[in-house]
Amino acid sequence: MKTLEQILAKKLLQIKAVKLQPANPFVWASGWQSPIYCDNRKTLSYPGIRNFIKLELARIIMEKYDDVTTIAGVATGAIAQGAMVAEELNLPFVYIRATPKDHGLENLIEGDLKPGSKVVVIEDLISTGGSSLKAVEAIRNAGCHVTGMVAIFTYGFPVAEEKFTELKVKLTTLCNYDAILDEALKINYISESEIRTLQEWRKNPSKWNPK
Repeated sequence: MKTLEQILAKKLLQIKAVKLQPANPFVWASGWQSPIYCDNRKTLSYPGIRNFIKLELARIIMEKYDDVTTIAGVATGAIAQGAMVAEELNLPFVYIRATPKDHGLENLIEGDLKPGSKVVVIEDLISTGGSSLKAVEAIRNAGCHVTGMVAIFTYGFPVAEEKFTELKVKLTTLCNYDAILDEALKINYISESEIRTLQEWRKNPSKWNPK
């Protein structure tokens, strides 16, 4: 029987929400060269996959955080899925901006987040963990408790795992880098030699040079 990680890995590869190009790497906004690019926003255009992700996120929250009172999405990638999960669970929803709005009320948190709320944060992608944990900090600064974070995908960088442990944030993800590589190899998306390249990249992505 396939695991959740394997099932979702196949779906993400099928719709090219995850692309692997070891021989022709992408350049991330950070300037890193990367043999992988993940854009989970593409899942929103496929109702079956969109609904699958929503239900799995909701299931995990019900199983692990049954005392949750509010769902928060991290802007911008997790706003849509976060709102759908909140609707599924019949819970209030807010979203966290990357930076405060530069006009009007200058909000960092959009929506009505009541002090003392027990919040589960929805994220679409975990890379270094920086932006995700800034959202956690904003929620805590608002006088609320973050009971955990649930994300669609993680690269599994050690630096991110260390940050989540340091800030005492429990993270659960639907899919991960290893599952993507395993599935990509099964469907002949990549070769054994390319797997080695992809594994080397994750060890030190900021310093990786394909040449």
